[in-house]
Amino acid sequence: MIGQRIKLARKKAGFSLRGLADALGGKVSAQAIGKYERDEMTPSSGVLIALSKTLVVSLSYLMDSQSIELKHVDFRTKANTTGKERAQVETTVLEWIERYLQIERILELDSAEWEAPIVPPQKLSAVEDAEALANKVRDNWQLGLDPIPNMTELLEEKGLKVLIEELPVRVSGFTCLVKRSGGQADLPVVVVNKASTLERRRLTLAHELAHRLISPEGLDEQTAEKAANYFAGAFLMPSEHVRREVGRHRNQLGYSELVGLKKLYRVSGSAFLVRLKNLGIINESTLTYAFQTYARGWRSVEPDELEDSGQRGQREKPRRFERLCYRALAEGLISLTKTAELLRSPIDEVEAGLKGP
Repeated sequence: MIGQRIKLARKKAGFSLRGLADALGGKVSAQAIGKYERDEMTPSSGVLIALSKTLVVSLSYLMDSQSIELKHVDFRTKANTTGKERAQVETTVLEWIERYLQIERILELDSAEWEAPIVPPQKLSAVEDAEALANKVRDNWQLGLDPIPNMTELLEEKGLKVLIEELPVRVSGFTCLVKRSGGQADLPVVVVNKASTLERRRLTLAHELAHRLISPEGLDEQTAEKAANYFAGAFLMPSEHVRREVGRHRNQLGYSELVGLKKLYRVSGSAFLVRLKNLGIINESTLTYAFQTYARGWRSVEPDELEDSGQRGQREKPRRFERLCYRALAEGLISLTKTAELLRSPIDEVEAGLKGP
């Protein structure tokens, strides 16, 4: 596994085998690095330290002390991702999971079990069947009909590990499983692009939740994506609630009304318009007119964002990992330095977080 970690980190950094050998100052040859990556040789401690510094990854990541790997990494992107981009994302997730599992082990906590609301994943005969699935999930989780105030908090509470990270621009989000050794259960992880608006991140989280609940059997990739999008709209904007707020049928809507409603459900303006069309509240021509007039450009630029563009990722952010780190620090189980290392934060900032202003 060390070999795979070195290879991923090298690709993330954009080095060829020879380029990495040069960056290491001739400490090892390109041929030796190739053997490390194929697990034909094991690097010495000195070489590992040098690799860690050059590739800007932690030693614990390279050494794979917890024997974990990512499985079923399913990128859903605007365009094809490069090998370097995939390696960058996978390395980021692995490093984060290493730290997450480390603090859970220190606190003697078993990783939160995924509280799947539907078992096994359901087969859909049509995209529109995702509506009933979304309602069933809401019922099983006892969410009622009101808008969900915090999607990230909800998924963390149900046992999903959520990471909001700066990803390549073409990657909006993905879901994967973290495979652990010793027969331990796989951990589901959802990763969302920090660069996206809060409205888009919430939809992506609901979309990725759908991929954990919908069986891909009998669905091609395009249909599976449409079903996940349909689920996301139905989950965040329950039909009964929307009809109560908007009416059962509308011939036209105004800009201010739509902006207020999209803020109520905390979704993108374009997603709300599509939801109205899916529910039959507006027809195709009304939707087309909206996108040609007052909603022109809404697919690329969000009107009246919930989150300031300079503060992306600060609202509805994952909190559980940070809470566990401060818990261990307060109980004296880890040092201030170790907490800063786990959180990737300056020591003075961590100290302020412990003691307050």
